[in-house]
Formats: sequence, structure tokens, C-alpha cells
Amino acid sequence: MPFRALDAVDPLNLEALLTDEERAVRDTVRQYLDARVEPHIADWFESGGLPDLPGLAREFGKMGLLGMHLEGYGCAGMSARAYGIACRELEATDSGLRSFVSVQGSLAMFAIHRFGSEEQKQEWLPRMAEGSAIGCFGLTEPDHGSDPASMTTRARRDGDDWILDGRKMWITNGSVAAVAVVWAQTEDGVRGFVVPTGTPGFSAPVIKHKMSLRASVTSELVLDDVRLPASALLPEARGVGAPLTCLNEARYGIVWGVTGAARSAWRAARDYALQREQFGRPIAGFQLTQQKLVDMALELHKATLTALHLSALKDSPAGVHPAQISFGKLNNVREAIEICRTARTILGANGISLEYPVIRHANNLESVLTYEGTSEMHTLALGQALTGHAAFR
Repeated sequence: MPFRALDAVDPLNLEALLTDEERAVRDTVRQYLDARVEPHIADWFESGGLPDLPGLAREFGKMGLLGMHLEGYGCAGMSARAYGIACRELEATDSGLRSFVSVQGSLAMFAIHRFGSEEQKQEWLPRMAEGSAIGCFGLTEPDHGSDPASMTTRARRDGDDWILDGRKMWITNGSVAAVAVVWAQTEDGVRGFVVPTGTPGFSAPVIKHKMSLRASVTSELVLDDVRLPASALLPEARGVGAPLTCLNEARYGIVWGVTGAARSAWRAARDYALQREQFGRPIAGFQLTQQKLVDMALELHKATLTALHLSALKDSPAGVHPAQISFGKLNNVREAIEICRTARTILGANGISLEYPVIRHANNLESVLTYEGTSEMHTLALGQALTGHAAFR
């Protein structure tokens, strides 16, 4: 019996594991990005920003990408795997796009959906799902990243109101957001607040001079005596575990997303190696280049298998453990960035040009490597899960 032909860009035939609905998600997102974003993304990265982000947000909303794994309130209510596949396609174009969708749906919207009052959900989630209202998530501070429990942003009672003071840093969507989910210390520990960004005392200066995630809006949040009504408090969010639960949602999207960046870099390197000739033949015919391409393919497909397995766990009744998400985030980001760096060597000098996606993905992944849990913190989280000892306390 003859062997079936091997697909050189999907040698394990992993795409065959997807359902018809999941393939439809993949193809819809891919076709949109190829037509609407790919022709411009290198220029947006070079200039620094996402022109007409509100317009993009509304188009993402029409496709059901915003909060697509949440139920009700105008959200698509799709599976975790369908959401992950969408994240993969978004990040195959640029990490900034996946970051926008991730912050909107898995941080800001998820926080309101999981911990908010019915009034908060009705007020914000339908608009956020359609992309007419952009959200951000204020947890990280200038001096407190890996240790959010030590945040210095404070919320104090003043009659029936709350007064918020503090600073948040590295906040995606901050300066274009209509609403911010802000975490602050109170007399009762860490609590979350839904903050309309037009509230007096709230500002969001844009962070410039980035060399990574340039096609993304990154801001500082400044809260100077921001007065909020009692109804702004997220009633079900108590303690630092609440924002960490939101981060776990977003990290799942990263597990999938970075496989898209790695896939883009690997395919660019393969195509280049087949076309670039040196010493009278394509460099794809040299052993050292083939070893690089094979090693990249092995790690890419193992990362994709990890994402597929975690999606099955997440969609199961038992759910997925935070340490399992740490496993995926640590492995997949680490391997994706190595794939991009190896791809750069195959492209030689062209590897640093924005005419190809490789250096852009590599630079972006330097941020993804750090945000929503550094490699060190995920290593220690896994170490605690495997040994029962918390090495970071």
C-alpha cells in the first residue's frame, strides 16, 4: 500500500485533528488578516502603533473574536480550542494583534464576566464583544510585576464611594480603552474595580521607545484621586487570586498564539532556503540548513500538540490546572523564540529586514517571554507543583 503524500508544512497532519467548525474559524481569521492586515503590518511595526485600532476592534467584533470563549452578553460562546486557533492565526500575523484580543477578551471581559455584578456585565460586555468599547487590565505596576500581591495602588472608602490612587505600567490598550479593570489594595485585601477611563483623575500616557510589540498600544495608567461609586467594585473578586485567574485565561491564549509566530517564521525560513542559492544550489540542500529546518519543525509541532492537549483539558468538565498552563506557556514561548532566532540565521542578512516577518516575530516574542509570568516565575510555579516546595517564598 503506497504512503500518502507528506505535507511539508504540516508533516504530522495536525490540521486534520480540527473539526469543520475549527477549520472555519482558522480560515475566516486567516483570510481576513491576509487581506486587511498583512499588507500593512510591517509598516505599522516600523512606525509604532496600530492605526485605526477602534476600526480593527469593530471588525474583530463582527467576526466574534472578542470574548469568543465567553457565554452570553453578545459573546460567541465557542470552545477553548476554537479560541486558541484564532489566537494562533492572529499571532501568525503579529503578537500585537493577539495581545489586543487577549487583553480585551481574556483579561478585561473575563474579569467582568467572572467577577462582576449583573449590572456591570450588562453595561460593558455587549459593547466590548462588538468592539465598540475597548478594555484594558491594570495589574502590573512600575515596581511590582512578578509579585502583584505587593502592589501599592490603593483604594479607600469615602462614604459610599471609593477613591483610587496609584500607577499601573505596561498596560495594553490603555490609552484607547473606554474601561479599565484596575486592581488595588484595600482594607480587605486586593479588590478589582471597573473604571470608566473618562473618570476625573484617570489618565493613560502612551509608552514609547519600544523595540518589541510595536504594532500595539501600550500605556501607563495614572490614578490620582479617582472617585468611583460603590457599584464600580467587582463584587466577586477577593484577593490576589482573582487577577491571577484572569491571567491564567490570557496565558492559555499565549500557549496557542506563539505557535502562530513560530509557524510564520519557520515557513518563511523554509521558503527562503528553497529559493536562496549559494555555491550553485539552494541552501535547503545543505545538511546544516536541513538540520535547522527539521529541529524547528520538531519543536513547532510539539508546541502545537501541547496546545491541542491543553485545549482538550480546558474544554473538559475538570478543566485545566494553572500549573499545566504554566507548562504550556514556558515551553511554547521558549521554543517559539528559538525557532524565530534560528529562522533569522537561515535568512542571513535578510533576517533583520522587515520585508520578512522573522525579526518582527523574534522581537515581539521577547515581550511575550516576559509578560503574564516570566519564564522564571513559570519555572518556579512548575517546580512547586512537582516538588511541593515554594522556592520563591
